[in-house]
Amino acid sequence: MQVLMNLVLVAQLLAALAMIGLVLVQHGKGADMGASFGSGASGSLFGATGSANFLSRSTAVCATIFFVCTLALAYMANHRSSAPAGDSILDRAAPVSAPASGGAVAPAAVPAPIAAPAASN
Repeated sequence: MQVLMNLVLVAQLLAALAMIGLVLVQHGKGADMGASFGSGASGSLFGATGSANFLSRSTAVCATIFFVCTLALAYMANHRSSAPAGDSILDRAAPVSAPASGGAVAPAAVPAPIAAPAASN
């Protein structure tokens, strides 16, 4: 279980780093894509608007992977920390000790107050 948890954690970290990189590469809706991918964006590898669609879809895929990994890690952590059936603290009986005096509880001894020294004239 620990190996699977480590693999899911690595996948989550890689998805987070990839998502950060993809978000930083993207521009706002008002920005011109030609500024970052060259002036001939229509002749680029992804087409005129293909780079924006590719980046946004890649970001969505990374976000989905990140979300699934987060849910898997939460499930595994919760599943690992739960106690097996019958091993609950409520199932174990705590020993009850009866008082030695037959049920009556003796009051605790109260120490005598310290007397002030007598004043000498």
